[in-house]
Amino acid sequence: MRDRLIRALRGEPVDTTPIWIMRQAGRYLPEYRKLRERYSMLEMCRRVDLAVEVTLQPLRRFDLDGAILFSDLLVPLWGMGRDFELVEGKGPVVRPVERVDDLSPLDLSRLDFVLETIRRLKKDLEVPLLGFTGAPLTFAAYLLEGRPSRDFARVRALFYRDPEHFHALMGFLARELSRYLQAQVEAGVDAVQIFDSWAGALPPEIFAALVPHIQRMVDPLTVPVIYFSTGTFHLLPWLSRLKGVVLGVDWRMPLSAWRKSWQGPIQGNLDPAALLAPPEAFLPAVRRVVAAGRTFSGHVFNLGHGILPITPPEHVARLVEAVHELGRREQERQT
Repeated sequence: MRDRLIRALRGEPVDTTPIWIMRQAGRYLPEYRKLRERYSMLEMCRRVDLAVEVTLQPLRRFDLDGAILFSDLLVPLWGMGRDFELVEGKGPVVRPVERVDDLSPLDLSRLDFVLETIRRLKKDLEVPLLGFTGAPLTFAAYLLEGRPSRDFARVRALFYRDPEHFHALMGFLARELSRYLQAQVEAGVDAVQIFDSWAGALPPEIFAALVPHIQRMVDPLTVPVIYFSTGTFHLLPWLSRLKGVVLGVDWRMPLSAWRKSWQGPIQGNLDPAALLAPPEAFLPAVRRVVAAGRTFSGHVFNLGHGILPITPPEHVARLVEAVHELGRREQERQT
């Protein structure tokens, strides 16, 4: 297995900058859209053959350094005996919960399709496989709001109104989501990513209260862990308290700004909209990210968020090629 990605996540020397792309298996690929004409997103998550196929699609086109399991952030809800819908134009819709007592512990047998997908992928993959789940806050935000929100006021209000219940809910989710990630590791994933998509809506005092829960989620894991959040530069002093994680960052601040307080490996952070421009227009930005990444103990190139559905696949091919070329040049320049 080509281990460039894992070595970078561990802060070990690499021959060039590794790259994978959030949502690389998905809507911008014609072959994926063809499948979606026949199957719903949730059906594709549940069917092992389809999840394997979609995971592999971008690897057939691009020289990526990692594959990411095709699934959905809220799939663990099925293991808790709860259902959800993906509504076109709105996103996930969940029956809201009022109390942590409304949730059942994770029954991993209900999620065996995820673990079987991992086992099948590991038979053929020549690059590392990443698993993933949501962070306690992001999960709680969907559970309390029932649907995507602009500010997730209910989960923020819970912290002030009933801090004991807030911590009970976050502790429960951290434990159960960590079990889900541990099961993925046992099935064969080589690294995992925790998505905390809505952490940027928090003030520092709430995020500070969440850090111990995130840490308890991370500590049992025996593979590299990427913690990815968006809009969280204002939370950097508290992010820096997380131990044993690779920091995944969005595009809003250059990597050089994160360098002042983050000493470990980092992942990111090209603006996804850059790939809508011609390659000659986005390559200078790619060059800046690669060069800045070399100042960290490890760097994995990625976009600052998921790839946009209207991205031309040929632009992705040029991006991957350029990252490897520029990474080799930076390596040669520094040795």
